[in-house]
Amino acid sequence: MAVAVALKGAGLFNVGGEGQITFGAFCAAWVGAHLPAAVPHALALAAALGAAFFGGAFVGAIAGVLRALRGSHEVITTIMLNFIVRAAMLGIGLRLFLRESIHTAPIVDAARLHRLADMSAVFKGSAVNESLLVALLVACGLAVFLRYTVAGFRLRAVGQAPLAAESSGISVKWQMVFALVLSGGLAGLGGSNFVLGYKYYYEDGFSGGVGFLGIAAAVLGRNHPLGVVAAAFLLGLLSQGALAINAEVPKELVDVLIAVLLIATTVATPEVRRLLSSLPSRVRQNRAA
Repeated sequence: MAVAVALKGAGLFNVGGEGQITFGAFCAAWVGAHLPAAVPHALALAAALGAAFFGGAFVGAIAGVLRALRGSHEVITTIMLNFIVRAAMLGIGLRLFLRESIHTAPIVDAARLHRLADMSAVFKGSAVNESLLVALLVACGLAVFLRYTVAGFRLRAVGQAPLAAESSGISVKWQMVFALVLSGGLAGLGGSNFVLGYKYYYEDGFSGGVGFLGIAAAVLGRNHPLGVVAAAFLLGLLSQGALAINAEVPKELVDVLIAVLLIATTVATPEVRRLLSSLPSRVRQNRAA
């Protein structure tokens, strides 16, 4: 959704998901580890999730400001920020990681997201947690925001026709910054899954290409929040399936399959649109016949 909101909203290609996820997860872990043990669960979650969002938003804001004020292309700046954040986290880790480890101190119990396996036997043995529900709520909220709010309309206007949007009084530069801030914040929330619902601490190198997999989900989901949800489930199924059958089938075969899906989706889109646009006339012809 981080990739989709920037691309669909303002026509910007955010390739910095890795750095935004990393810094968002780190901020969530730092806040979660320093909360008082007696803090209420709702307040602790809100603080940790908010820290994850603002951590990712901060990294996204850097790329947004550079694009708006200096004209720097967001693809270049977001890619470079991935390396900068990675290096910064290694430097910070030397001071904050637990001794002889590559992770921070555990977060307090109140800031943890519950495993769904503890609530239903359907998820027995699975690491899926309440962050899945958070993601679904964010997807629905984002769909409503983009379609039914003034701020969402301004974003879409800049993405579809920036010159017309500027002529109507919309600040294109501000919308670019806002789009990348929102995009980075969503990526940061994605990193909270690992910290708040899985490991319960920040660990160096945890993301493992998730930021780039998000680009594939956005492309398959046609940059629509609800389409991204369906695409993410598909890619998650393929990725987890690759681990399950790794002893018999090379894991790289799944990467090839995902690449084929992306190519097929990109190539087929114009043809599918043409067929759908001609469908009403074909129906009328068949009725007349």
